[in-house]
Amino acid sequence: MLALVLLLVAFGLVMLFSTSAYNGRVRFGDSAYYFKKQLFATALGLFAMYTVTRLDYRLLVRFAPAAYLLSVGCSTAVLFFGKEINGSKRWLSLGPLSFQPSELAKVAVILFLAWQIEKTKHSTDSLWFMCRTMLTLLPIVGLVGSNNLSTAIIILGIGVVLIFVSNPRYLPFVGVGTVGIGVVAVFLAAESYRLERLAIWRNPEAYEKGFQTIQGLYAIGSGGLFGRGLGSSLQKLGFVPEAQNDMIFSIICEELGLFGALLLIVLFGLLLWRLCVISLHSRDLLGALICAGIMAHMSIQVILNIAVVTNTIPNTGITLPFVSYGGTSVVFLLAEMGLALSVSMHNGHSPA
Repeated sequence: MLALVLLLVAFGLVMLFSTSAYNGRVRFGDSAYYFKKQLFATALGLFAMYTVTRLDYRLLVRFAPAAYLLSVGCSTAVLFFGKEINGSKRWLSLGPLSFQPSELAKVAVILFLAWQIEKTKHSTDSLWFMCRTMLTLLPIVGLVGSNNLSTAIIILGIGVVLIFVSNPRYLPFVGVGTVGIGVVAVFLAAESYRLERLAIWRNPEAYEKGFQTIQGLYAIGSGGLFGRGLGSSLQKLGFVPEAQNDMIFSIICEELGLFGALLLIVLFGLLLWRLCVISLHSRDLLGALICAGIMAHMSIQVILNIAVVTNTIPNTGITLPFVSYGGTSVVFLLAEMGLALSVSMHNGHSPA
């Protein structure tokens, strides 16, 4: 697993430099501007991964309630003191640095739900258990969803997967699914711009804001089977806005073609498989739930990002793990990988 994580990190840094060089040169006079910031965040993330790996995950889970309350507090602070970037208020400033509390919320929810379910493992087949577990998610889902619906959907997805793993009954999930769809529908209807995104998704050519989607599809189509070559993308030259962020998969398709895109998907698939193996072979429920939560987070985020770039679903602003630009994201993702490696090591398995 460690080898897969390092491969994805290296691939992401190479593609980020290739994708962001033009924007960095035009905006900041430095083609390596975004790359250097991401490299710094990656170094912090690798240090966090190493530190978490050496610690016993059972010890870390003891702080799960505190981590959850901290994430709720930070998400509340964003509403009042958040820094607005590109029209979205999702960042808190800490001196010269800024971070997204929604990334902390994903990790906190995984740890908190694992802690909560493990404490009530003898009653996980009851309907009350399912309702109570979902109710504990509502505060953070509501706070995060008020300005970041896509992350709220990921958090809900993590909750559903962990309940599914711990509950031997299947029928109640019909009710949970219905409630989840209802919550998403309420969030969609609460803001007019979200309904506008649905209209843009159905017919991007008819809207000015559909420009990014159309240019991303052009990039995918022009890549062919083996791509134009690394660094040879034309769409990243201002045609795909903020190409180093959510739309980086389209540039991967253009430069490396279908072959490169499938290679990346295979790497993600192998990582998810390793997480599944670690979860299945964990000697306790706690370790199994932690790895299942990380696997749910990773899989949902990868699927949503690729689906958005290919216009399979409306634009949600989801980044591609380890590849898209975003310091907070890569730090917390690598910390999650450290959690999974901790479960593996403290259950007698090799980290690789």
